Amino acid sequence: MNKIILSISLAVVSLCSCAQTNEGQEAVITGKVSNIVPDRKVYLQLINGRGTPITIDSSDVKEDHSFTFKEKVVKGGGFYILNFFNMELSQKLLVILEGGEKVNIIADGMDTPAKKGAYQITSPNSKNVEYFNKLVRLNQDLQVKVEGWNKQMATAQAKKDQTTIQKIQNDFQVAQQATVDKVKALFPEMGTNLVALWATNFLNPETDLETLKEVAGRFKKDKPDNPNAKPFIENLKRLQGVNVGSEAPEIALKTPEDKVLNLSSLRGKYVLIDFWASWCGPCRRENPNVVRMYNKFKDKGFEIYGVSLDQDKDAWINAIKKDGLVWQHVSDLQFWNSAAAVAYGVQGIPATFLLDKNGNVIAKSLRGEELERKLEEVLK
Repeated sequence: MNKIILSISLAVVSLCSCAQTNEGQEAVITGKVSNIVPDRKVYLQLINGRGTPITIDSSDVKEDHSFTFKEKVVKGGGFYILNFFNMELSQKLLVILEGGEKVNIIADGMDTPAKKGAYQITSPNSKNVEYFNKLVRLNQDLQVKVEGWNKQMATAQAKKDQTTIQKIQNDFQVAQQATVDKVKALFPEMGTNLVALWATNFLNPETDLETLKEVAGRFKKDKPDNPNAKPFIENLKRLQGVNVGSEAPEIALKTPEDKVLNLSSLRGKYVLIDFWASWCGPCRRENPNVVRMYNKFKDKGFEIYGVSLDQDKDAWINAIKKDGLVWQHVSDLQFWNSAAAVAYGVQGIPATFLLDKNGNVIAKSLRGEELERKLEEVLK
């Protein structure tokens, strides 16, 4: 049984706390913390583009247990963490700021293995805080039920009571879906407040894709240049990928000789787009098979368009030479941020897309014998 766990990092969103609106507006965070430790400091952290919290300020906790931050919010808003005392058991709270807020926090300050620290976040003028609290309450309501089901499940499993086990699983799925449905109903109200991006953590890209696309559409319309939304939009494109039967998106990247080679220039041939990298062990192990098939079919109207996800140009070129990859190669040396990988929804390599003479995708994810059989079929 899986729990819905709301974390600082998002399932779909890659957080980047640098955007465009409310540049330089100050947010004020005040609060009180119940527990006091010798350090007596509360740390304010900003989640950077890699999802890592970076400490940007600190506040001494006064004798009355109060603390205060007056912080200029990063351009367009950001995802911040209040880290109490910076210890292993420190309570860490997410605060979403876009500038101009007055936020008040009351917190225990410490989490323990037995009990999470209690807290309360309020703000008279922040939609992000308002909807964050609604989402957290929905999650907490579900977790109360899950804790009860976990105890029942342990008893049922010990007794090998399959009827009860199945009922618990069904009840959980119903409750989980009900929670997701309530969250989905909030997205139109959340609009393009940053909390909407965080709320996508409740959704499953496989079953809630349309809702995710609606969220992306709002940001593309109202905040098209917001870097907080850009990673979400790009990741969503990657999740959607390219389907069999669709026209292959254009790729125009540089060869090892620094000349741009368009994928469309290979129209008229069957083309295998091969996403790989010098650092990818499975790719390198598969390369002898790809070389063999290239030599077998190259004179029958077959070409390979290799797209590398390397960052190091020398490593890329050396791998091409060492593995004897004599077909066409391109890369923008942007690792997983490669424009081509994003456009094709590549989430792991090796990844392949087979195109017909008109540039339409006729198969994907083929390797080894499966790829060879498909090539024999279309090139006979």
